Amino acid sequence: MLTLQVLSFCVGSIFIYMVCMFIVSLIKKDNSIVDTAYGIGFLLITYSTLYYYGTLSLPQIVVTLLITIWALRLSYRIYRRNHGKPEDFRYKKWRETWKWFRLRSFFQIYMLQGGIIVAIASVAMIVNSSVYTGAIWFVILGAIVWSIGFYFEARGDYELDQFIKNPENKGKLMTEGLWMYTRHPNYFGETVMWWGLWIIGLSVVGGSFAIISPLLITFLLLKVSGIPMLEAKYIGNTDYDAYKLRTNAFIPWKPRTLL
Repeated sequence: MLTLQVLSFCVGSIFIYMVCMFIVSLIKKDNSIVDTAYGIGFLLITYSTLYYYGTLSLPQIVVTLLITIWALRLSYRIYRRNHGKPEDFRYKKWRETWKWFRLRSFFQIYMLQGGIIVAIASVAMIVNSSVYTGAIWFVILGAIVWSIGFYFEARGDYELDQFIKNPENKGKLMTEGLWMYTRHPNYFGETVMWWGLWIIGLSVVGGSFAIISPLLITFLLLKVSGIPMLEAKYIGNTDYDAYKLRTNAFIPWKPRTLL
């Protein structure tokens, strides 16, 4: 189960990792690299805890494999999207408006991101340092739930990327495919994946305490850095207002008919 030793090890590892990313950002003058570094941070925690504390039990293998698939896909997609482009508009705005930018970005971007990684990766920390109870049904159910979430995130991202690539869609909204049923299929999928990992975690001693992982990612995407930040860009956009009226923000459902 999760001990102070395991927690301290993970916190220390992520701290060093984020300090290195911060130094790279100063050299490149681009804080967008933290988005690519996000997924890799989970791999750092997952594989280091598996190596130092794991016994290669079934839930440890499954959780490590699923986080690897998620993290590599996410980091590669973000890297490919950002490569060769200017700093993301969010970081660019902060660079222009923040006083004591370097100091503030160290704590408010890198250290905060590191803390979030440790909290969300708690399911990997707990599973990889705990004893398997033999409850295989939790592993099977959790893997199924994770797969549903992965489909929504990967498919939603693919549909959006293909839509953006088409020059005829410039200035238009993506409202087809999964985006017809939820305004944020990728965020929905992300959340479902972490709930699936938590279910797998119920198969180890003390696994229920890993609920902080899906609770935190759900809160962040619904109330903080996910939906609210993205939809703020569309305030005053009449097309998006109509899209909001007929399409759920999060949970997929059939579109509402507008009179």
